[in-house]
Amino acid sequence: MEPSSKTRSSRPFVDYSAEMQISSNPALRWVFRAFGVFFLALGIAGYLLPGLPGTVFILIAAFFFARSSPRFYNWLMNHRTFGGWVRDFQAGKGIPGWVKVFAPSMIVVFSGFSVYVWASKGVWWGVGLTLVVAAYGVYYILKQPTRAPLNETRPRPDVRRTVVRVLLYGLALSALLYALNRFL
Repeated sequence: MEPSSKTRSSRPFVDYSAEMQISSNPALRWVFRAFGVFFLALGIAGYLLPGLPGTVFILIAAFFFARSSPRFYNWLMNHRTFGGWVRDFQAGKGIPGWVKVFAPSMIVVFSGFSVYVWASKGVWWGVGLTLVVAAYGVYYILKQPTRAPLNETRPRPDVRRTVVRVLLYGLALSALLYALNRFL
């Protein structure tokens, strides 16, 4: 098999340059490209670090690349992992149902931990800010349209079971942190 015939993805490369609105100012293009790389790095870190969102930063990176760099924008739009998310979001297809359960659950668990930490230190503005941002995050995710499943042959996750697990893990984590804080 020749090396040139090997492909990483079965999806062919698509040129998305026609969708771009490139800035005519070269300095602004450079700034947009730098912001795009920064938010792409944050997005990748968001998939590795718990509590840091990933998809939102990938979408912001796509916004900046669309105004600065055809090379980076096409790379992101054709990426086998990130490209589908960006294309689906831009097309208004929504997000998968399991994400609409999992993401708000994680927001509640991690925000609950943050509220606990802020409250134990008496920083009430931090408690209020965390609650407002978390409530908006849950609201935003739940108001997005739910994308139809791509493959009906795959077994569907049990949503109730997942929510109960997440809440129980959050409760156990909160109890452990309380015990460590109280007795150590």
